[in-house]
Amino acid sequence: MWHKNKNIYVLDIGLIEYGEAWQLQEQILKKIVAIKVANRERSPENQQKTPNFLLLCAHPHVYTLGKSGKMAHLLLNQQALDDKNIAFFHTNRGGDITYHGPDQIVGYPILDLENFFTDVHKYLRFLEESIILTLQDYGLHGERSQGETGVWLEVNTPKARKICAMGIRCSRWVSMHGWAMNINTDLRYFQHIVPCGITDKAVASLHKELGVEYIDKKEVQDRLIHHFLHIFAAEAVPISLEKLNAFLTTSDTAITLS
Repeated sequence: MWHKNKNIYVLDIGLIEYGEAWQLQEQILKKIVAIKVANRERSPENQQKTPNFLLLCAHPHVYTLGKSGKMAHLLLNQQALDDKNIAFFHTNRGGDITYHGPDQIVGYPILDLENFFTDVHKYLRFLEESIILTLQDYGLHGERSQGETGVWLEVNTPKARKICAMGIRCSRWVSMHGWAMNINTDLRYFQHIVPCGITDKAVASLHKELGVEYIDKKEVQDRLIHHFLHIFAAEAVPISLEKLNAFLTTSDTAITLS
């Protein structure tokens, strides 16, 4: 019998190098998978619940290319990247190339989808809906664009533009990677790539859409977390980075975080 866990540990880790955040995600995913594998040897009454996590952060300027992306969509060579102090990573998420920067809200849900539902397409739609509902709070009509993951404004018009990019990976139904929502983002950084491999649509940032110089990221993030938890019918459980690291470094797969 599988014991489903609808609690999600939520941690805001602030500004963090992309590679460090990627490594942290991989460690969490590996630990969750280890619990699932160990459960195969346990009796039904001794099954260990798998934890779920939502990491919120931002990154120093970086371009990331998904496993199905094209290097030609990066319009700068290595020397130009170095001159502009922009990092580059070829990642194992889906999707093409995108930009991450310090004025975004980046979310990395690391969920055991067997605690919720085993449908990757539905999962992506849930992530999109979290962003769409957050935009509604600011009077904006976020939309999906058929065949193009993420959240858009004014779809099917000449003004169509993406405000939130998404790309994920799943292993044994455990998710990683996630979204990057433009909040106070300097959109000039998108001029050096073909964002998500899409040539006929622009990008957007929340502060420009609202016509203000700066938006409180914390306020937007709190609204986004609220909608995310509501959509997944989940409860938030705060966790410290110290507690998370202790969980990751122990060899005991039955450790509890509470």
